[in-house]
Amino acid sequence: METEALAAAREIDFSLVALFMRATLTVKIVMVVLIMASFWSWAIIIQKHINYRRAKADAREFEDAFWSGQPLDQVYEQVKDDPNGGSEKIFAAGMREWRRSHRGDGGLIAGASARIDRAMNVTIGRESDDINNGLTFLATVGSISPFVGLFGTVWGIKHAFEEIAIQQSTSLAVVAPGIAEALLATALGLLAAIPAVVFYNKLSGDAEKITGRQEAFADEFAMILSRQLEKPEA
Repeated sequence: METEALAAAREIDFSLVALFMRATLTVKIVMVVLIMASFWSWAIIIQKHINYRRAKADAREFEDAFWSGQPLDQVYEQVKDDPNGGSEKIFAAGMREWRRSHRGDGGLIAGASARIDRAMNVTIGRESDDINNGLTFLATVGSISPFVGLFGTVWGIKHAFEEIAIQQSTSLAVVAPGIAEALLATALGLLAAIPAVVFYNKLSGDAEKITGRQEAFADEFAMILSRQLEKPEA
């Protein structure tokens, strides 16, 4: 009897496609959701990696030009129409407000420093939102995917026990397929969650470094402008 059960179990197809096709509708939906979440996570991971590399390269290129000794007005004329990276946009926002703060006679309107800082901070906030866009999805996938997979597993095991009750048999041929289908849902949940958590931590760290670099540049630029603001008082 045991030999017949083992022979019957060997004849069952345990490939991933077969396990998916034999699963109940609920478990199939869970698997599809997890697969889509995994693909979407990888799309965000790849896109963010490309964007962050470009942001770092743009920041280096602009800061080299900024600290090259060129007059600020000349640098602004080069970037004002189409600022490329975050640092360029922050610089353009500060210079734009700097120019607007001058009266017709060349004097400065009161409160220029506060307005310049506010303009740059608004730009930093926008850039930070753009840099962090999509990371919330990775955090969500990393947090809930194991539980979604576990739900699919529980539902699949429930179905397996129902099959045992219907066929009144606990042989491997009856038990193994249902358990395998159920565990596949957990495996997909982990497959979606692990990369999402790992790269969320990595990308969050990179985003903080990029934002910190932009804030440091804004502080340095603000100090340069503050010296210009203090000149008339000297």
